[in-house]
Amino acid sequence: MIEFANHAWGAPLLVLLVGGGIFFLLYCRFIPYRHFGHGVEILTGKYDDPDAPGDINHFQALSSALAATVGMGNISGVAIALGTGGPGAIFWMWITALVGMATKFFSCTLSILYRGEDTSGKIQGGPMYYIREGLGKKWKPLAIFFSFAGLIGCTPMFQSNQLTQILRDSVFAENGWLGYNQFLLEDSVITETGFRVSDIIVGIVLVILVSLVIFGGIKRIGQVAARLVPAMVVIYVLTVVYIIINNIVDVPYYLWLIVSDAFTGQAAAGGAIGVVISYGVRRGAFSNEAGIGMEAMAHGAAKTKEPVREGLVAMLEPAIDTLLICTMTALAILMTGVWTEPDVDGITMTAMAFEAGVPTIGLYLLILCVFIFSITTMFTYSYYGSKCLNFLAGAHNKHYYNYFYIFTIFFGSITTIDMVVNLIDGFFALMAIPTMTASLLLAPKVMKATRNYFNRRENGDFKTY
Repeated sequence: MIEFANHAWGAPLLVLLVGGGIFFLLYCRFIPYRHFGHGVEILTGKYDDPDAPGDINHFQALSSALAATVGMGNISGVAIALGTGGPGAIFWMWITALVGMATKFFSCTLSILYRGEDTSGKIQGGPMYYIREGLGKKWKPLAIFFSFAGLIGCTPMFQSNQLTQILRDSVFAENGWLGYNQFLLEDSVITETGFRVSDIIVGIVLVILVSLVIFGGIKRIGQVAARLVPAMVVIYVLTVVYIIINNIVDVPYYLWLIVSDAFTGQAAAGGAIGVVISYGVRRGAFSNEAGIGMEAMAHGAAKTKEPVREGLVAMLEPAIDTLLICTMTALAILMTGVWTEPDVDGITMTAMAFEAGVPTIGLYLLILCVFIFSITTMFTYSYYGSKCLNFLAGAHNKHYYNYFYIFTIFFGSITTIDMVVNLIDGFFALMAIPTMTASLLLAPKVMKATRNYFNRRENGDFKTY
């Protein structure tokens, strides 16, 4: 499986994602960046139109997308990047986020600009629809390719795997917590097939909890995410800020370490710069999903008649997700020194950092955030996957995806982290190919809509809903 992921994330895809993002950045002449504040203004609800096509408002669309992006990619994904690519990988996560803001602006504007109808006549948005509607029916095989890849790429195996791991390590291990620098990774009760009983129990509980929400559709997902995600982001950020403030004098050193190691690769596995870049871009893409296409499916459900507004809202995500939260997580892990611990990966590394940085309550705050982030991500990913099956097999069959989806929650809970990470990474790469290709081909249409939108805004010919 690791060969599949490494081949999928080879140089061609890195050029497509990062190079494509740089093209978007220059092609739009930084217009969306200059109107960053307007994107924030849109979130206040000033421009919400209850009669517009779509299912959820701008804030719920952003919350649904953030429910998927702000989560395990920020918490354990950063730890994996540090463990495999060294501090320099964080720098390439930053680059991915900066250009990813432009990528999201283009892809999510397209998700509204070229919405299409499914077999039931309902309006839908996302890469598969803007490929079909924007490029024409001859490009439909590319849309089908995206949807097939999305059936696996949109599964929540990574989230269930990492949530299970932290609960096993810190709650269910027989002898409990041994201290911030060591976890008991063994459970006392293991089944004859080699699966831990605690993993099986957590998997079953997650299946039940997620099922209660996902069968309610995107409206229920958006409502739940809008309530839970902002509060968890605040709790998580405040906890990490506490760790950083207590080590504030070390911030310049570690920021410089991130930058310098990005071009030397001295801390990476094998000491290769290519490894640093690959893992940084890979984890950055997993964290903020820019160019992957899933975020475009969430924003494609927004109630709006103005495509550019949704693009402006969407471009806020990499700034919040990667530039802010991922950087803070990386600093917390670096400052506490746990990133150098051998045989420690994923969520365990972050948990050790929280226990070291905020004794007594740090671990429990992390468990709370991980639980909410994981659950809300699982809610949103189910919507993405069902949209893929909707496109492939029709609206009357899309609900079948949820049954496959809850099985993957259980599977992710009992399998290894390496299996999960490489499987999801590989299918993320496959999803990025049609998403980026179509976005690049349709970029002139986005710029035409953008110029029209801001000209109307400047000339006063502009509706405030």
